[in-house]
This record gives sequence, structure tokens and C-alpha cells, in this order.
Amino acid sequence: MEIYSQKRWWKFLLMTGALIIGGASLFYTSRLASELRHEETRKMELWAKANRQFARPDIDEQSLELVFEIIQNNTTVPLIIADSKDTIYFYRNLELPQKNQAVFLQQELRKMKQGLEPIEIDLGDNQMQYLYYADSILLRKLRWFPVVQLIVVVLFVLLAYWTFSAARRWEQDQVWVGMAKETAHQLGTPTSSLLGWLELLELKKVDPSLVDEMRHDIQRLQIITARFSKIGARPELKNVDITDMLHDVIRYLEHRLSKGVEICVEPPDTMATAEIRVNRPLFEWVIENISKNAADAMEGKGTLTFSWGTHKNQTFIDITDTGKGIARNFHKTVFKPGYTTKKRGWGLGLTLVRRIVEDYHSGRIFVKESAPGKGTTFRILMRG
Repeated sequence: MEIYSQKRWWKFLLMTGALIIGGASLFYTSRLASELRHEETRKMELWAKANRQFARPDIDEQSLELVFEIIQNNTTVPLIIADSKDTIYFYRNLELPQKNQAVFLQQELRKMKQGLEPIEIDLGDNQMQYLYYADSILLRKLRWFPVVQLIVVVLFVLLAYWTFSAARRWEQDQVWVGMAKETAHQLGTPTSSLLGWLELLELKKVDPSLVDEMRHDIQRLQIITARFSKIGARPELKNVDITDMLHDVIRYLEHRLSKGVEICVEPPDTMATAEIRVNRPLFEWVIENISKNAADAMEGKGTLTFSWGTHKNQTFIDITDTGKGIARNFHKTVFKPGYTTKKRGWGLGLTLVRRIVEDYHSGRIFVKESAPGKGTTFRILMRG
């Protein structure tokens, strides 16, 4: 459980770092945009002053050249000069459409009126004009820059996390397959040897009941070996009667679980003879694994309930225990490798269960209901 707490902190720190970078960029760019707007306002004031000088009849040639240069140098800030009646006398840095240019200019003028305060141009003789202007294209781009940067940072973090997760899943798959094949190989040799010893015991006329019990255990070892050998390979699926399969598993569990565990079977609904397409040895392994985990959660004393039926055109199998339950924030974590609440074991049982159900049978398995102290219900959903 500790490893998953660390992973959650790692994700939290990664996203926090991305937000800090984006926030710092936003703050810096906002200050830069404010300074640029102030500079543009000063430029417009200078531009208005130049226009006032340009309108003077006594302006000399040198001053006229300077004023004209100031006016020409504004290539970024869109502006409109109009009077109090909104008659437009001059505009600059506006891209006019091919049609309805006058209408377009009036629309731009209304927008500028709703934005920045205009600059008055006193031409004398009670003639007043007003310089309306808007943020330059550069300033608008600068305002959007931190948002774009934040999106890029978040996308980069998500891509890095997805790549890391995909690589980790691939490595886990390789470990699963290698460990399963090696386990099958290691079990095969002693199982074959035990078969030889069994034949020898029969020849020596040992108590038949002991020989039968030993044969049953050897057959069980063969089934386990076959299950491990199928990990990593696409198993053969066949139509299996769900009621028949579950009753076989329950009969096996009755002799393997603690005597303090009571097994209850709820009568199936109208699908008593329904079939599902599964690999029976692997799917029985799923039921056994969940049941044994449930018995461990109940510490060998409680009730284990099996029920099955249909739900939204799918076959469901519910396995419910009266154990200590699972906190809501761990409902998905229980299926990840390494998660365990037991002092012994690697925490691979439910991971293997999910792999068999979802990867090999295209089904779903999840914690349907659980809460600390109130037991747990695992649900398996399969197509009919």
C-alpha cells in the first residue's frame, strides 16, 4: 500500500510543478503585457500630440518631418480618429474587408469605445477629435502566450506519464509471462515424478484411499501447471455452463477453506442454464483466487456468498464476503501488482485475476461494493 501512496504523491507533485510553471509564466507575462500596454498608451499620446502639431498652420518643415515620422512609425497599434459624432477621419493598422468597409470601421470604433479611454486631440477653433485605439496584435499574442505555454506543459506531463505507464505495463507483462512459464516448468518435473511414485504405491498395494487422495492432489498440481503455462498465450475459449462451473469450484472450496467460513449460494435468476465463453481452467482460477482472498480478509471466519445472473445483457458473477472491507480510494488499487494487506505474499493474486478476466476474456472485474468493516463484493461481468 505504501508504494501506491508514493505514486499518488509523485503524480500530485508532477501536476503541481506544471501548474507552478504555468502560474509563474502567467504572472510574468501579465506584468510584461501591462508594461507593454502602458508603453502603447504613451505612444498613442505622442501620436496624438504629433497630429496636433501636424494641424498647426505655422509648423516649420523640420518639425513637419519629425511629426510625419512619428505618425508613420506606428505599425502595430490599431487606431481610429473620429469626432464626437463618430465621423471617422483617419484609421491605421486595421485590415479592412473587401466589402462594407464603412460598416466594419464603425463596428471597430464601437469596440474601441468599450475598451481603452480615448485621447483628445484639440485642433483649436473649438474643433475636437478623439483618438481611439486597441491593444496591438503583439500584446494580444503576449496575453495568450502563458495559456498556450501552460497547455503545452500539461500535455508534456500527460504524455510523459502515459509513456512511463505504458513502458511499466510492458515490463510487468514480460515479468508475468516469464514468471508463469518458469513456474509451470518447475512444477512439471516434480509432478511427473509423483506420478511415478503413485504407480509404485499401487503396485505395493498401499491403502487405496490414500492412493486416491494422492492422485487427486497430483491432478490438482497438473491443473495448476496447465494454468501457469497458459499465461502469455491466447487461451482457447469454449462455451461453458456457468452454473455447472461455479458449483464445481464451490465444491472444491468447501474442502480447502477454513471451517469457520460458511459458503452460501444464492439461487440464480432466469439464466440458470446460461453459458459464457471462457477458458474453464483459467476462469475457475479467477473464482478460487477471489474466494481465497475473501477468506483471508475474513481471517478464516465469516460468510462467503456466490450469486450470478444477468445485468444489461451481460452475465455477472458476484462474490461477497463479510471481511474487513476496502476503503473507497483503494477500490482500483487492489488490482495493481504489489498491493496486499497480508504480511506474507507478493500481492499478485488480484492482478492475475484482472489479467485473466479482462485481457484473455474481454470481461470486466471491479469492486462493486465495499467499505471498512462492512465486507466486500467483487463483480465479474462477461458477455454471454
